[in-house]
Amino acid sequence: FFFSQASLPSYSLVFNSFNMRNEEGETVDLYIPRKCSWTNRLITSKDHAAIQVNIGHLNETGVYTGQYSTFAMCGFIRGMGDADSALDRLWSKKKVEINQV
Repeated sequence: FFFSQASLPSYSLVFNSFNMRNEEGETVDLYIPRKCSWTNRLITSKDHAAIQVNIGHLNETGVYTGQYSTFAMCGFIRGMGDADSALDRLWSKKKVEINQV
């Protein structure tokens, strides 16, 4: 088959059509993929074993401050049985950053 240059879509039009933003400039995509906090793997929509955990921050008296840290684990890590140790190490690093006791 022979295609003329005019009949082919330009790549800039194709790639720009996937960047869905409203008038205020906010992203309004239906699905935004997450990344595993431990392996940096992309968590796909078909990874039904993946989890996301919010860990609340406490003040020095042990009262919740209203802030939290979010961690995502892919199904690969959970399947290997390493999610608990990975979450423990991630939280240990994060505690130092936010001065949590």
